[in-house]
Amino acid sequence: MNFSKKAGLFLGPILFLVLTNLPFEMVSEKGDSVMAIAVWMVVWWITEAVSISVTALLPLLLFPILKIMDVGDVGANYGSPIIFLFFGGFILALALEKVNLHKRIALSIIKLTGTAPNKVVLGFMIATAALSMWISNTATTVMMLPIAMSVIGLLVNDEDGFTKSDKNFALSVMLGIAFSANAGGIATVIGTPPNSVMIGLLENEYNIEISFLKWMVIGVPFSAVMIWISYLVLTKWMFPNKQLKFAASREVINDELQKLGPMGGKEKMVLAIFGVTVFLWIFRTVINSYLPGLKLNDTMISMMGAIAMFSIPYNLKKGDFIIDWKDTQKLAWGILILFGGGLALAKGMSVSGIVDMVSSAIANSDISILMTAVLLITLMLFMTELMSNVALVAVLAPVVAGIAIGLEVPILYLLIPVTMASSCAFMLPMATPPNAIVFASGYVKVSEMARVGAILNLIAIALLILMFQFVIPMFF
Repeated sequence: MNFSKKAGLFLGPILFLVLTNLPFEMVSEKGDSVMAIAVWMVVWWITEAVSISVTALLPLLLFPILKIMDVGDVGANYGSPIIFLFFGGFILALALEKVNLHKRIALSIIKLTGTAPNKVVLGFMIATAALSMWISNTATTVMMLPIAMSVIGLLVNDEDGFTKSDKNFALSVMLGIAFSANAGGIATVIGTPPNSVMIGLLENEYNIEISFLKWMVIGVPFSAVMIWISYLVLTKWMFPNKQLKFAASREVINDELQKLGPMGGKEKMVLAIFGVTVFLWIFRTVINSYLPGLKLNDTMISMMGAIAMFSIPYNLKKGDFIIDWKDTQKLAWGILILFGGGLALAKGMSVSGIVDMVSSAIANSDISILMTAVLLITLMLFMTELMSNVALVAVLAPVVAGIAIGLEVPILYLLIPVTMASSCAFMLPMATPPNAIVFASGYVKVSEMARVGAILNLIAIALLILMFQFVIPMFF
């Protein structure tokens, strides 16, 4: 265990004890207790002294002891509908991965975009982003990396060796995969965990519902623009590869597709169930308007897709189903607990008066609404370079909601761009799993990632400010 982890392990509970035994009140008795718990959680989350999912269980223990909420009310947050929406999404992703459908989709997209060097980069980026909308950005990056390494390997072993243009191409592919995995997840509700944390907070605390389709209306364009800008920055500005020409990448892609063989029955079943689930998510409001008795919501649709993967037999005689419960060993259960901890912390901030205090403090200040949005977006984006974006959104989202109330701005106007900012960490390897995975490939230096990432971070801030000013008010 390194020094920061050891220090964090003891610092968290020590700060908690100090803050709960102050001789004066900062907010209220309950409010001070919630702030002390939040500080403990943040210290453990930043230092990763223990698993971030274990840290998320602290409210379940400490809220009842400190009389903030009883254990039933705290526990309800860990079983919130939004958690089951994400659970269903995980199951769908698991099925896609089990039958290798995600790999077939990725290879087919790369094949379609062509094999000129820049088109290969674009193909990898589009394929990665398309998959990150539905399955974990970590899983997507892990899957794309060996395909990318095969293509880059052709350049390393060709007649002229590994030239400057070859190196630039390798950097563009690797960073393109990482950046599009991060940005692609922003496009859908289930694409990245911070989106779900925010939507859970809105439903639990403010009875505001954002449908799957409504999120995609703003998420997909932002994601697409961010990926296109990343592509241009990588291939036209930072790492151009003008002299590079090779056709062998087509062979690698074709070989990989041939290894998969023709699409099997299980793949077709998974594709059908996945297609129906996505269709229902997108057209839920239309279906509900014609069949109001159904009262379909995104969580019900997600669970329907998940249950179908378990229960529709591929071969009834053999008892063969698409996935079995043992497959869920690969499921990111810790992330689901992390959601619950974030929602519990948000509830604690609300019932203890912290959110009201922040609201009134902002209401009485003279900071402009635009400047507040700029500061919050910038703070979130650069802080997420250093700590888990899910943990960060869990802590800051309720505070941002309080600030919006204080400024008399609709909560969504501030909360959506700030939450999106948490998925725009492009600078450091430790910021997101995709960044770390491509860094581990050996083709990317920290300085190279930081140089491009700093530019993309600033572009992301500018885009999110434009969204705050002009786009979000049009749709919400």
